[in-house]
Amino acid sequence: MIQCATIFTDHMLLQRGKPIAVFGTGTPGETVTVSVPERRCTVSGAVGADGSWCVTLPPMPGGTGCTMTVNEQTFTDVAFGEVWLAGGQSNMEFMLKDAKNGAAELAQCADSNVRYFSVPRNTFRDDAYKAAMDAAHWELPSPETSGTWSAAGYLAAKELAQTLGVPVGIIGCNFGGSSVSCWLPEEDLRAHTAGHPYLQDYADAVAGKTDEEMIAAYDEYVTYHTAWEKRMQKCYQEDGNMPWDEIIRRCGENRYPGPMGIKSPYRPAGMYHTMLRQVTPYTIRGFFYYQGENDEIRPDTYGTLLTMLIARWRQDFRDETLPFLLVQLPMHTYADTPENGAWSKLREAQMRVYQTVKNTGIAVILDCGEYCNIHPVDKHPVGHRLALQARRLVYGETELQAFGPIYRSFAAEGDTLTVFFSHAEQGMVWHGEPVGFEIAGADGVYHPAKAVLDGNTVRLTADGVDAPVAARYNWVNYGPVSLFGTNGIPAAPFRTDAPVMPLTAGV
Repeated sequence: MIQCATIFTDHMLLQRGKPIAVFGTGTPGETVTVSVPERRCTVSGAVGADGSWCVTLPPMPGGTGCTMTVNEQTFTDVAFGEVWLAGGQSNMEFMLKDAKNGAAELAQCADSNVRYFSVPRNTFRDDAYKAAMDAAHWELPSPETSGTWSAAGYLAAKELAQTLGVPVGIIGCNFGGSSVSCWLPEEDLRAHTAGHPYLQDYADAVAGKTDEEMIAAYDEYVTYHTAWEKRMQKCYQEDGNMPWDEIIRRCGENRYPGPMGIKSPYRPAGMYHTMLRQVTPYTIRGFFYYQGENDEIRPDTYGTLLTMLIARWRQDFRDETLPFLLVQLPMHTYADTPENGAWSKLREAQMRVYQTVKNTGIAVILDCGEYCNIHPVDKHPVGHRLALQARRLVYGETELQAFGPIYRSFAAEGDTLTVFFSHAEQGMVWHGEPVGFEIAGADGVYHPAKAVLDGNTVRLTADGVDAPVAARYNWVNYGPVSLFGTNGIPAAPFRTDAPVMPLTAGV
């Protein structure tokens, strides 16, 4: 019996202007016929020996009001437009209903021309997993349905729909707390030393345990944590600013993220197999990707794994030129977290990937962080800057000012170090007092610098640094953001003495 992959449902949005993959499972040798009557298009194929099939429809223009038949099954209200996959962790998962001005967005979303498919976040193949996959479907925008959509993904899609005049679809494929290692297959993690610690951590955690023991331990954790979260919510209802130590005293140990094992969603490669691969090779325009927070323990190898992820995802979606638009992490820290530079290194890795890997973009949101909150609620700048990246890189608005200033080079003369920026032709401005710049002499010791704007450059001097050789800007996990382009987008953080980062997939 011919079955379509989960992502093919009523209200689906198919990518315009590209050959369209339609795929699923069936009996080997069985004939598959896919038709779009309104476009006078019919294509046939056969189920392969492995029980899978994939037929390719020719490129079609944007539009709505179509049907698609696959043998005896008919899908209604099919649209053609632009399709983007919104990947990453909790800040991409962050729901529209919880975002700043979310209620206002929901009140008017029905006219947004955005559609949404959420890949179920069940990550263990059991009966609940199958039920969730069977129930997944494309949703139309409404106050009742759109509240759980990715706020960043929706806001980017809404702007693109308005700008392009066609429907825009988002495939939500994200999971809070996920590491980059969750979204790569085991063979990729084994192929480079950057992936080995993630695999070793898992091997150490499950050593000597049977599958049954791991499942039982995780089920027990879920029961405990569900009750713990109810107690926590009750505390916050009593006092929204209750200190974490008091929460723990009242509620007991916080055991998140639970024991590692075959049922843990955070196991290496888990989400890659149980989520991402369930929607490949659906034809899309590109990726929005907001992730990295949970890799702060290994920031020095993040760039390598992110580069591998881009290559792998493009391969799985059968288009090695697919645009990949990154969100660079904003400022963040907790009150009791020491300044260790981990987030600075993650931002640097993201910028280096953008500058190294073709067909990528980067939405700089350094100014969007919130103190002691890893989930900033204002996702409008994130969505807008992703849309700007897409409009410039993908949709031909090459003159669009989609970037703030990005470090290009520097020159030192006497006691002054001058920093040169790309994307600063329209000028730069201070928001508040100039802060965040530091320079160092040959001893490598950084000192706060006085910063003076001079056209599209910044001139730096500092007491005690007579002959500067290096500079950095906002090289902290969290701090004030002062330098912006005239378009309101902040300058990206940088350091001039960054070490060479290996970004290739070789060992």
